[in-house]
Amino acid sequence: MKRLMSTTLVAGLALTGAALAQGPLPLKELPDIAERDYWVPDEVNADGKLDALQEVVGSAAQPFSGTQDAPIQIALIYPSADTSDFWARNYLALTKRLDELGITYETTEFASRQIEHSLQSTYANQVEQDADLYDYVIFGPSELAIQADNIDKLSANDGFRTYVWAFHTPLKDLTNQPDAWFDFSSAAGALTMCDYMIGRLGEGITMAMNRGIPGITDNQRSGDFKACVEEKAGWTTVYEHYGEYQREGGFEGTSLIMQAYPEATIIHNANTAMAMGSVEAQIAMGKEKDIFSTGWGGTGLELEAIRRGELDATPMRMGDDVGAATAEAIKADMEGRADELPFVFLGRITVAHDQMSLEEIDALEQEAFRFSGVGALER
Repeated sequence: MKRLMSTTLVAGLALTGAALAQGPLPLKELPDIAERDYWVPDEVNADGKLDALQEVVGSAAQPFSGTQDAPIQIALIYPSADTSDFWARNYLALTKRLDELGITYETTEFASRQIEHSLQSTYANQVEQDADLYDYVIFGPSELAIQADNIDKLSANDGFRTYVWAFHTPLKDLTNQPDAWFDFSSAAGALTMCDYMIGRLGEGITMAMNRGIPGITDNQRSGDFKACVEEKAGWTTVYEHYGEYQREGGFEGTSLIMQAYPEATIIHNANTAMAMGSVEAQIAMGKEKDIFSTGWGGTGLELEAIRRGELDATPMRMGDDVGAATAEAIKADMEGRADELPFVFLGRITVAHDQMSLEEIDALEQEAFRFSGVGALER
């Protein structure tokens, strides 16, 4: 570590790191482990560590106990140029929590769109080549499998700590694991949404889906949801459109669904951008009242759409948990306590929907965006 703190703390960091502190992975095996090329959080988190960090993140900040010779340097490589404000909110939560902790920092952002995989690779190469400039690298992959080599390469560098945002499924075949993963569980969110939708709409429903990009995230957000409603309530899926997490993909998929599959009364959207495009298509055809539309994540844009009566429900992340947890992980690392961290941090998810009062939605939003602020962000 280069610009972090007084030398009295540096010696304690050499053998720490959330990944190394866990011991050989997996720590325990769940029944379907052989069927996956990744581990799930319960297989790699030591007992109690996730709960402990969640409690810290939900509590008032306790200031950094060390000293700094200069601001820490943080590089962020993420698809923050997309419609979703998930990345911008993570950044605000990270920096405001660092402010509360009394840690000085400087950030360098490398922005892309979620489909710009090659651009992310270029950024990863640049950061790796300039490794001596950074103390922490935060990587939000465009897609996990596509960016696996870049995660491996960044994690192999001993000059900085590597944290991964927006994924919680460590790949088994990585030679070098990052120091920690920070995310919301798409699988858990899918099951939460499944239970809500069945409870509200009942059995035998016909739906269509705007899925994202083939891979772990969409397999969980869309695949797990589909399997759950089909198994538990006999739902039928008539069409699945891959919209690549883009607004245009949601618009095009929804337009096709409304024309070719009018029997579909529900449209599932796997992220904010596609949900916004889906809503636009429905309004353009005057069918926004005929279709039950879902989003993903409970971003400010989605909540505004729910208030306007355009979106019906969304699995809502307590969004600022990820950024705040990353700030707390940096603090723990700087204090030589990285062995206290979970390998995979997960934030909380609930369902926001159009049957809530405005006051109830406001309360959820206040809690979720306590650092980044309520309402749609200026982009």
